[in-house]
Amino acid sequence: MATTADVPLKDYRNIGIIAHIDAGKTTTTEGILYRTGINHKIGEVRGDGDGATTDWMAQEKERGITITSAAVTCFWKGHKINIIDTPGHIDFTAEVERSLRVLDGAVTVFDGKMGVEAQSETVWRQANKYGVPRICFINKINQTGGDFYKSLQSIHTRLSKNALPVHLPIGFEKDINGLVDLVEMKAYTYTDYTDKALVEGEIPADMLEKATNARALLVEAAVEAEDELMDKFFEGGVDAITTEELKRGLRKRVLAGDFYLVSGGDGRGVIVEKLLDIMTDYLPSPLDVDAIWGTNPKTGDEVSRKPDEKEPMAALAFKLATDPFVGKLIFVRVYSGKLTAGSYVLNTTTGEKERVGRIVRMHADKREEIDSVSAGDIAAVVGLKGTFTGHTLTDPAHPIALESIVFPDPPVSIAVEPKTKADQEKMGIALQRLAEEDPTFRVHTDEETGQTIMSGMGELHLDILIDRMKREFNVEANVGEPQVAFRETIRGTAEVQGKHAKQSGGRGQYGDVWVRFEPNESGKGFEFIDEIKGGVVPQEYRMPVQKGILETLNGGVIAGYPVVDVKATLYDGSYHDVDSSELAFSLAGAIAAREGIKQAKPVLLEPVMRVEVTTPEDFMGDIIGDLNSRRGRIDAMEDLMGGAKLIKAFVPLASMFGYTGDIRSMSQGRAASTMELAQYEEVPPNVAAEIIEKRSSK
Repeated sequence: MATTADVPLKDYRNIGIIAHIDAGKTTTTEGILYRTGINHKIGEVRGDGDGATTDWMAQEKERGITITSAAVTCFWKGHKINIIDTPGHIDFTAEVERSLRVLDGAVTVFDGKMGVEAQSETVWRQANKYGVPRICFINKINQTGGDFYKSLQSIHTRLSKNALPVHLPIGFEKDINGLVDLVEMKAYTYTDYTDKALVEGEIPADMLEKATNARALLVEAAVEAEDELMDKFFEGGVDAITTEELKRGLRKRVLAGDFYLVSGGDGRGVIVEKLLDIMTDYLPSPLDVDAIWGTNPKTGDEVSRKPDEKEPMAALAFKLATDPFVGKLIFVRVYSGKLTAGSYVLNTTTGEKERVGRIVRMHADKREEIDSVSAGDIAAVVGLKGTFTGHTLTDPAHPIALESIVFPDPPVSIAVEPKTKADQEKMGIALQRLAEEDPTFRVHTDEETGQTIMSGMGELHLDILIDRMKREFNVEANVGEPQVAFRETIRGTAEVQGKHAKQSGGRGQYGDVWVRFEPNESGKGFEFIDEIKGGVVPQEYRMPVQKGILETLNGGVIAGYPVVDVKATLYDGSYHDVDSSELAFSLAGAIAAREGIKQAKPVLLEPVMRVEVTTPEDFMGDIIGDLNSRRGRIDAMEDLMGGAKLIKAFVPLASMFGYTGDIRSMSQGRAASTMELAQYEEVPPNVAAEIIEKRSSK
């Protein structure tokens, strides 16, 4: 078998497997590992066996879903492939986000019985956001209801018209026994999906015309990549383009990021070899990706790094995992230079130097120790104490800060408390470790109640974290009901005085400010503007005013929820030569904030979720009625494969707890839903009054 040292950088592939939940990402990854000789059998995603390689957590084995992105390395025909199998469930969307940030290409897997599903669209949008070239694999087309052509049509309708088959299946449903390769114009068949090898042969006579027409479309798409090919095509037609030229043109089109090749088959089977071929033929190597840009933290100038071992070292930490044997593992993508075990690196995000202990190549949860990792490669580092997701590691002599990864704020919270005194300390350590690993999981203490509050992306997300706390850290905890992360904001403007004056014998306290509060643009957060002229409030007291205002806004004014999207302008005030202090002006700012927000038409905001429900037509009326009763707005309805319907709606999160169970009982278990945060919206006055009353009675 090849080793990393034997493989030139042009033959590296860093690839993510992305898809909707249950499309077969993990099974396809298992098929790839089996066919490349890494595994000697294919693990089952569900069942009592050893389980899939990349679903190594107990919770993943039990639920049959992927929760964390697992990294595996394999070799195929002289190429080295780093694969990350990402989760499909919407609650773990951050795992997909951070994986796509560091990957060069992706394979989007679709369930051939369902076509494009709700989460397929989400991961497709994420791949677009990071400009990741991808190919499509329509899985499960050999199962009852599986249909390659209908699934392809759903890709055209819902994702992109620029998706063309590079392979056509031979047979239909359970009779599928191979595919036609449209580039080589050959058939590859098998008698059973577990066959050791594909049999090359002639294209079946009844498929020749279809294959010829499909190849002509591929040629037309390929020649758009180069003027030279286009001229040749106009002169001599389809037959003038050689197989090598067709491959070259198609590769250029795929690398441009807006054209996609489509294959299909059984992700467990021998057909995966043809998927591996198109992964290595058409997806980018690190050399195909542009130089990465960042800023010099000392000068602020823009600087770039090429994927070259001779360049100064630059790497991005994209994931953190706690390993029971070696402790904290930091997954890094090295963009330039070479990261060596035992060397010192600069974390430009924190400004601290760190020593690289050991470097390991990960095979899901197994480790292989290596001396170094070079440009274009992915590995895990042991021994970095202050490095977390999104941090940049560089050569101390040539620093660069790469763009970090931005994660959404978690909308769901629960209160959690240890069952016994012994669990108290363990729970603190467990929560800290889990929060380090997962940037969409936050923990804080409610100052009023003293409760520990966990916040996450959804009920399943928090459920998994509680389960991990119990199994990995042996912490027994009592868990409260899920709570919504409400926010407050203002709709009007107010100009108020904040004055703090106390005289108690000796030196007093005096701070006096005038502040204007007005709405800021949605999503802009808090903005402080200093309009003081002539020193009526000395420079050294203006920052404490900002601090006092911000602390008050974070604690909430009308219902105790953080106040967002507010502009505060300090425009006047007065001070006392002896009695003024930073504390006095901080308190004056706090008084102004409390009064100003109350006068500026405060409102409550709530997270509204983008909900997508897939259901048989029989239950559509009940589901729409139920969504309406939850204060939902129906946004769109679409027809899907197999007579199913897709309902898109916006529904307040407060109405959606327990929805998964409700929809199952409403549809006899046949409907499914996904949910993701869309935006924050104003709570209707009658609902807001109830929420405020509840908070004040606590």
